[in-house]
Amino acid sequence: MHKLSACWVYLSKMSGNTRSPLQVNIKDTLTGSIGAAAAIFMLIFLTNRSASNWFMAPFGGSCVLAFAFWNAPFSQPRNIIGGHCISAFIGLAAFHLFGKEPWSIAAAVGLAIAAMMLTKTTHPPAGANPIVIMLGHYSMGYLFSPVLIGSVIIVILALVINNLRQNRKYPTFWF
Repeated sequence: MHKLSACWVYLSKMSGNTRSPLQVNIKDTLTGSIGAAAAIFMLIFLTNRSASNWFMAPFGGSCVLAFAFWNAPFSQPRNIIGGHCISAFIGLAAFHLFGKEPWSIAAAVGLAIAAMMLTKTTHPPAGANPIVIMLGHYSMGYLFSPVLIGSVIIVILALVINNLRQNRKYPTFWF
């Protein structure tokens, strides 16, 4: 009987007793939409106009945070740039040391999350970097372009666009 009770207590934690705290604000929606579109357009434009890749899929998630949830800790420059760089480095190291084995991809994602948490650079979209890198067979140069350059461009656009709004002050912290 005790195991059944413990199981019930555990399952009851998943009931979700409250409503979503998210609010709808048209100005925030427009700022988030315009900022994300501008950043992604810029990265793809630069990729199409040069011999370098300036874009990767996790940057879409970074734009959600940088422009829609600009004041969250995960959205700050330290987290966007640092999180992407740390996570990408771990993905690149794991790929070049162990290949794209299921266990090495899983280990790289877990290590990337741990490293971001330990360095206070947690950025949820960066958790996908090892997967993208290992499945794409990327070289160490991927750390510079698109990872570093692309994340810096997102931060620069977030600085400009978020601070156009009178009620926003971005970033809330640098270090």
